[in-house]
Order: sequence, then C-alpha cells, then structure tokens
Amino acid sequence: MILATTGNTIQDIVPKFGTDPHKARKSIVIPKLPALHKLPGPRTRWATVLLALTAVILTLLHLPGCAGPSYYTQAISGHLALMGDREDIRVILDRSGTDPELQRELELALEIRAFATEQLGLPDNDSYTEFVRTGRQAVSWNVVAAPEFSIQARQWCFVVSGCVPYRGYFDQEKAAEFAQKMRDKSYDVTVSPAIAYSTLGWFDDPLLDTMLQYSDEQLAAFIFHELAHQQLYVKSDTVFNETYAGFVEEVAVRQWAQATGRHELLPHWQSMEKASTQFNELLMKTRARLAEEYDSGRSEAAMRVNKKMIFSDMKSEYQVMVNEQWNGRNYFKSWFSSELNNARLALINSYQGGVCAFTKLYESAGRDILQFQQLAAEKAAMGKEQRAAWLSQPCTVIASGRDL
Repeated sequence: MILATTGNTIQDIVPKFGTDPHKARKSIVIPKLPALHKLPGPRTRWATVLLALTAVILTLLHLPGCAGPSYYTQAISGHLALMGDREDIRVILDRSGTDPELQRELELALEIRAFATEQLGLPDNDSYTEFVRTGRQAVSWNVVAAPEFSIQARQWCFVVSGCVPYRGYFDQEKAAEFAQKMRDKSYDVTVSPAIAYSTLGWFDDPLLDTMLQYSDEQLAAFIFHELAHQQLYVKSDTVFNETYAGFVEEVAVRQWAQATGRHELLPHWQSMEKASTQFNELLMKTRARLAEEYDSGRSEAAMRVNKKMIFSDMKSEYQVMVNEQWNGRNYFKSWFSSELNNARLALINSYQGGVCAFTKLYESAGRDILQFQQLAAEKAAMGKEQRAAWLSQPCTVIASGRDL
C-alpha cells in the first residue's frame, strides 16, 4: 500500500487467476520514517510521537494539489495499527493449535519469499516474515477519478511516492466519502479494494490474511510483485513501476512453479494469462474509442450518448469472448457488476503499457532474471522523457508474455 497508493499502486485493474478485478494489489505509501520495530522503547509511545511529528511536518509541506494533513493522518494511523498487529510467522508456526491450512499457507509464503531473494535477486529483508490478521476482505480501498469526458485519471501528490493516479484509505467509509466528493464534482469514480500492502521498503511489509484468499500461484504473484516494487521504484512514474513489477511477477511465478515441481499450476496460470491478455486488448480498444470520442469536438450531449454506446459495445464484445474463445468461462464477470465509466479504464494503460519494452529487455538479458534486474535498474535511472520513449516502443518481433 502507499501513503498514496502505488498501483497494481492500484495494482492490477485487470484480474488474473479468477480474482475480483476490482481488487487492487496494494494501497497506501508511507513517508520515510524510522521503522517502529527498529526504534527503542514501547511501540505505542513512539507511534504517538511519530504521528504527531509527521502531522506537523506534513502540514508545513502541504501545497495546493497535494494530499492534505487529514489524509496523511488517516494513512499513518492505519499503517501504525497494521504494524502493531504483526506476528512473527515462525512463532505462529511453532504454536500448538495453529490451523493446518493457515500453517500450510504461511510455510508456503516463507518458501516463496526465499525463492524471491535467492533466485530472483529481489530484496532480502524481513518483509513477509510477519503476519497480520485483518479479519477483512481488503486491507484498504483505492479511489480513482477521471473527468466525465477524459480517460486520464486525476493525479494526487504525496511526500514519498510522488504523484499517482489514486488515493488509498484504510477505512472503507472514508474512501466512499471521498469518492462521493469526486462524483459531486462530476468525476467518473471507482473504488477498488486493495489486497496487499507495500511501503516500498521503508518498513518490513507484513503478509496479510487478505493475500491468502486465492490460489498458491496468486500468493506467489503478490509477493513477487510487492518485492519488485521494493527492488525498483521510480517516483511519479506509475507506468514504469507497475509494468516492471508486473513483468517480474509473471516471469517469477513461472520460474517458481517449474523450479519447485509445481508444474500442474502452469496450465491454469497460462490460460488465465491468455484470457487476461485478450481482455486487456478489449479494454485498450475501448479506451482508444473513448479517447477519439472525447477529442471529436462534439457537444457534451452527443459525447454522453456515444460514451454509453461504446461501453455497451464493450459488453457485447466481451460476451463474444466468453462464448467463442473461453468456452463459456466468464472469467471477468465481476468486472461488469458495477457501472462502467472512465475511471474503470483510466489506469489500464498504466499497468499494461511498457510490457513489450520489458519483454525485449528480458530477451536481451538472455532470459537471465538477475541480468534483467541490472538492465531494468539502468532504464530506471534514465531521464523521464527518455524512459517514457523507451517504454512506448512497439511490440514488433517480441515474444508474448505467455511465451516467456
């Protein structure tokens, strides 16, 4: 999560493995503060001091167009509460009476984390060695807003993460209140539950019970994705950050399944990857049609009618996919369970744009993930315009993600 939200923050708008497409990977990014578990004295005392000092500092730092002190206060309060509820996974495993399924999942998480650090060159720290029972379906909620006649998401700026196209809230009601404020300003809005939590390495991120709701390969994907954000994060560049983490995730899950003898997981993974790719293409096509409509110069009344028609066409094309390409499997049914609007599509390019660039980089590294990490770091160090140009390179003669 972030003091903003990093993507997948919102993390993937397009789901895989049958997960709810409204559920993001993570949520709020926290400012650079000393990790509470590394501070002397009781956590509660330090939590109070840090919260008070941070509120003062952020009040002084607040500028027009940036998140205000009240937003940071709720984010930091939620973060401190979450950190205070952490339990060492090995202590839980050694405890008599631990639920057998929870024990299996916690052991699996430690195995996945070890693979990430030993085989993929991802950060070797204490992230995902502690567990938090939230008792909730999501750890936080991300709000995305876009103008009625634009597919460009509204940006918010934060102290550490820079400017990102969403705001994360630990409290669902507060997220709903903010979403309504944006609707009252005539924005298209969507609220996405966040499953995982990332502080981009400033703190040791915990494993959450919300991350255990899905399959084993999805748990691996969550951990690989979040550790990739810790490995490499470019401030205010959502496209680079999310595409990089998503690419590492896809390659890593495949390598992990193969290396650990879980070959039976790959057919499902690959079929969902293929379906996800096809669905992404439909979403990108819809985005392009909407962008063309909004640039047409037509009256607002005409654009409103055409906008509705474009979304209707999208639903129809999706049903054709289900019937003719997926043998009736309605993989993304929940994506259509609520209103379709600009906000629902605003981040699609952020999480899909740049895939071909990273695929080509992986090929140039000889499909060596460690060499790829070094090359990716070099791309991250480029200037903003140069990096954007690199990310936008065409997909000619590059293997698709499912062929990697």
